[in-house]
Amino acid sequence: MKIYIAQITPRVGDLNGNVHQIHAAMAEAANCCCDLVVFPELAVTGYPPEDLLLRPLFLDEVEKAVAAVVAVSGNVCVAFGTPRRDGSGLRNSVVMARNGHVVGYYDKQQLPNYGVFDEQRYFTAGSGHGFIFESNGWRIGVGICEDIWHDELASRQTGSRCDVWLNLNASPFHMGKQLQREALVKRRARQFGAPVVYVNPVGGQDEIVFDGGSFAADSSGNLLLRAPMFEPWCGVLDLAAVGSEELAPMPADLEQVYKALVLGVADYVQRNGTAQVVIGLSGGIDSALTAAIAVDALGAENVLGVLLPSRYSSDHSISDAEALVHNLGIEAITLPIAEGVDAVEHTLADTFVSWGKAAPDLTEENIQARIRGVLLMAISNKTGRMVLTTGNKSEMAVGYATLYGDMAGGFAVLKDVYKTQVFALSRWINREKEIIPENTISKPPSAELRPDQKDSDSLPDYDALDAMLAATIEERLSVEEIAARGYDLTEVKRVVRMLQLAEYKRRQAAPGVKITERAFGRDRRYPITHAFRE
Repeated sequence: MKIYIAQITPRVGDLNGNVHQIHAAMAEAANCCCDLVVFPELAVTGYPPEDLLLRPLFLDEVEKAVAAVVAVSGNVCVAFGTPRRDGSGLRNSVVMARNGHVVGYYDKQQLPNYGVFDEQRYFTAGSGHGFIFESNGWRIGVGICEDIWHDELASRQTGSRCDVWLNLNASPFHMGKQLQREALVKRRARQFGAPVVYVNPVGGQDEIVFDGGSFAADSSGNLLLRAPMFEPWCGVLDLAAVGSEELAPMPADLEQVYKALVLGVADYVQRNGTAQVVIGLSGGIDSALTAAIAVDALGAENVLGVLLPSRYSSDHSISDAEALVHNLGIEAITLPIAEGVDAVEHTLADTFVSWGKAAPDLTEENIQARIRGVLLMAISNKTGRMVLTTGNKSEMAVGYATLYGDMAGGFAVLKDVYKTQVFALSRWINREKEIIPENTISKPPSAELRPDQKDSDSLPDYDALDAMLAATIEERLSVEEIAARGYDLTEVKRVVRMLQLAEYKRRQAAPGVKITERAFGRDRRYPITHAFRE
């Protein structure tokens, strides 16, 4: 059997564009004399369509798109994912078609309802044993994404005689996910006694990035093929060609994270009607990394840097930002904020004095950040450029960010990247030559909102902070369990308390690329108002 694997880039709601990609791959599969062409989960609509699925008109158009795919199916059997209405509700389905007719449907049986997934809101689960189809004399087993992860369903499928199992996926990226997928599918292939083909899409969809990496394993659990990660790919898997394995290299963890960030920025910005961005450059490591990612995602000609020095900005911060601009080859402008800050403080001065609150405090620090936000958003309004915010996950976790200031913007590139990962990624970017100035990486992090300010004045050391945050966010450990790892209990309680208190800020933050197992937003949904305290 020759199988054409179509690792395409569906876009949510772009039914015509998605069908065009499907048609092109079907034509190429026919040219390659394949027996079967297989696409990702919900390839017709893109994933996740969310509440578009609640609109009857959208589903009417989906049915027209499905009919357009079925109509051009020829002697090559096609398997593709789509929403499907039937008498029992809406299904997450695979359509099998050949010679202009539907061979059969498979409805997803395990509907995930955790993390970024919310399928039980929209779909009715399939049931029964209708997962084997016959076409051109071949027996083809079918499952959809979550199905293959469930032992009970896999046990029902074990022993079914088939020539190949297909698993159509829309599996989002997070660190280590590809290794988990491959280990599972190898085990299922041995369990089923048949090759398994795993097809995954590519592209960014709001916070989610689909990383591709489609692959196949033989009945002994040996990898036969691995498609490249983070790029569209189509190719032929010949199950009869023993020894013709084609395995694209799996990038190291840091490279995977970087590619996910680049892809997420590129697709979010471009799919939302622009190709240009503006970034406030402080001379610090977060804005430097954000700018480097933006250049790789969009091109240097589409990135505008804005230096926004205040009375507290150090000379090296300005020179570090200027060096970054030179290294990246981007356009930059300088807009000092001192006069704007003075004007706001002057306007408020009499009122603060009348309240007995004339002494400078966090208020004046936040005014600086908010003036910067005003200027960046004004540039965005005037030019159509999207503002990329520069805050990282560590800061977002503990509220070390200013609402309507450095949080103002359209996309938060580093929202799911811990500060320690920011340092690691910056060093990785500089592995061949200096792009991010070395002084930016080596100097102590500072918001520079008051004299001689350093992040360490307000926060624990980032190595400790990130370890504590990961333990409570990703692992969901209690403060006692975290302290048992060698951290001061009082400090752990303080960090967890800051995490809880900052929820209202995160609700108002721009979306950002998910790279960890539990990102803020879709993955982690805590109430703002609640009385539980650890």
